[in-house]
Order: sequence, then structure tokens, then C-alpha cells
Amino acid sequence: MQTVIGKFLIKIHQNVSNPSTSNTGPSVTWHPCSRPEIAATARTFSTLRTHQPGSLPDYKVDPYRLLEDDLKDVYVDIRKQLRLNTHQEELYEIATYYFDGQGKSLRPMVGILMGRAMNYHMYKDRSAILPSQREVAMIAEMIHSASLIHDDVIDQSDFRRGKPSANVLWSHKKVTMAGDFILAIASMMIAKLKNDDVTLVLSQVVTDLVQGEFMQLGSKETENERFAHYLTKTYRKTASLIANTLKAVAMLTCADDDKLPELAFQYGRNVGLAFQLVDDLLDFVSSSEAMGKPAAADLKLGLATAPVLFACEKFPELNPMIMRRFQEKGDVEKAFELVHKSQGLEQTQFLARQHCQEAMRIANLLRQSPFQKALIVVADLVLNRIK
Repeated sequence: MQTVIGKFLIKIHQNVSNPSTSNTGPSVTWHPCSRPEIAATARTFSTLRTHQPGSLPDYKVDPYRLLEDDLKDVYVDIRKQLRLNTHQEELYEIATYYFDGQGKSLRPMVGILMGRAMNYHMYKDRSAILPSQREVAMIAEMIHSASLIHDDVIDQSDFRRGKPSANVLWSHKKVTMAGDFILAIASMMIAKLKNDDVTLVLSQVVTDLVQGEFMQLGSKETENERFAHYLTKTYRKTASLIANTLKAVAMLTCADDDKLPELAFQYGRNVGLAFQLVDDLLDFVSSSEAMGKPAAADLKLGLATAPVLFACEKFPELNPMIMRRFQEKGDVEKAFELVHKSQGLEQTQFLARQHCQEAMRIANLLRQSPFQKALIVVADLVLNRIK
């Protein structure tokens, strides 16, 4: 990684963690509840170990099975909330289109998991999820699905999760309003929590989503600017939702403790960044059937993701393609080929692994429990997922 981009990533990685530049809260390098055998490490690319964790098979924890009772009615309850607030059948149909239980449910799952892990950490014999924590997990999924609906309109997507996207079945105007409706109901649910600090944290998610989408519509000319732009955009569009959801859940466990919410935030930030990096990688290696959307979808949308940016080091001819957003005939096919000829996919996976390793380290600062172990497994699942 001793390349121009590799060296630059160290600086960017530190900046993204710095509250003075990203409003993400202080970085977590030590916690008073950490076990003495766990040594704190600096969050830099030069000090993180990159080997795959060897102890995961011993855990034998399936996060989804562990939370089966907590998760089984999440989508049912979301649909109930939407139904309570409209009697317009078409609006309800569009708004509930993606709440069919066919997604990964990553956000509600990890939100509830962190809630249980935090509750056990603080109270041990009381690990049950609080109603307010479950509400936050539902809100996170609603914000996520609203963003998917808006993305489909912006990108004019044809498929999502292996079925026709909402904008194919309904007009763009109706789909956009349905996305707004979901956000409105999520905002009402946030207000009903009656917690000003949690409201501020969850409001930041929507702010970040909009800014991230604006950033995705633009591009930068120089190599370093592109990576800074890409990483900040990735945080705002993907990682902020997970990070701030987990922070809010932790705040509901221990309102008077600033350290645990920030620990939860940093775990979520790392998992979220890794999730998007793997998603960008899978766009080049997974089949359309596995992903539920066409291969090379990002290139076709004119987006230069991590594999392409890394590939630029070996193939600078990608730079003019990036600037014209792969709009000339043959650009998409040529860029796809050059990425596979470079080390772009391996470097992207390396970067994702580093974020997962950091998430695992942070999870190890919590009291040991099935839920704490499942947080470690989640990071491994994110890194090794195939769709």
C-alpha cells in the first residue's frame, strides 16, 4: 500500500474519524470497560492487522437466528405505522413495496444487536431490547428504504433486490412522494421518542444522505481529491445511517455515558464503510442474479468507485473516462476490463478488511455475551458476503 493513494488513504482515514472535520464524534482508541488483555490500537492503515480472524468459527453465533424473535415483526410493524398514517391505497402500496422482508435487514438487525449488547454490558441480567431501541431500528430501515426509492428515481434503475424497481411500476412523481412519505412517518416516530439528543443524532442521518447524494452527482479532477470525495460520499450515503443508528441505540441504554455511544458509533461507521466497499467490489464480480441488479451498474451510472480509483494507479487512461463519467461508447466495457487487470479489487477488499478488523476490535471492548460475539460475526459477514 505504499502508493500515492495508499499513503493518502491514511490521512483521509484519520480525517473521517476526526470530529473537527466530519462531525462524527471522537475516535475510539481506548475505553475504560475494555478487558485488560485487549490492547488498544491506533486507527490507521499502518497499524491495523489484515489477517482474517481465526476465532470466528468458535463463536457459532448466527446474528439473525439470535435475534429471530426481535426481528420477525419489524416489517409488519413498519407497514402498520405507514397504514396508520394514510388511507390512500396506492401511496401505501408504493411506500411498502420494499418492506417485503426480502432485503438483508442489516440495519434493524445490527441496531437491535447493538442495543442488546449495550444493555448486557451495562446491566448484564437485563439484555432485553428496549421498546425505544427497537423503534430506532425500525426508523433506520425506513430511512434506508426511503433513500432506495429516491435513488431509483435519480438513477432510473430497472431492478432492485431481484424485482422491478418502484420507479418502473409507478410514475417518478408518485414514487418520489412515497419516499417523502416514509421519511415523514420516520420523523414522527423520532419525535415520539421524546429524546432531544437522539433526535439530533438521527436527524444527522438525513442531512448526510442528501449531501452524499449531491456529492455522488459530482467528481474531482485529481487522484487525491477523488479518494477524499469518494470516502466522504461513502460515509454520508451508507455509513452515517448505521453509525448514528447504533449511537442512538447506545444513548438509550446509557444516557449519561458519552463513551459507549461513541464506541457504538465507531463500530457502525467501520461496518458501514466496509459494507459499501464490498458492495462496490461485488459490482465487478457478482452476477446480476446474485446482486438483484445488473453487473457494472455503477460504471453505467458514471460512478468511479474504489476498484476504479485503485485501478487508475496502474492504468492512468481511466482518468479521462472518469472525468466524462464513462459516457463514450466502449468506456464501461474498457473500464470493467482494466479494473480486472489491475489490483483494484484486491486493494478494495484490503481496505474493507481493515475497517472490519477495526469494528471487531471495538466490539471486543464490550462485556462478553452472545450479542457482543454476534457483533464480531456481523463484521465478518459484511466482509465475506456474496450479494
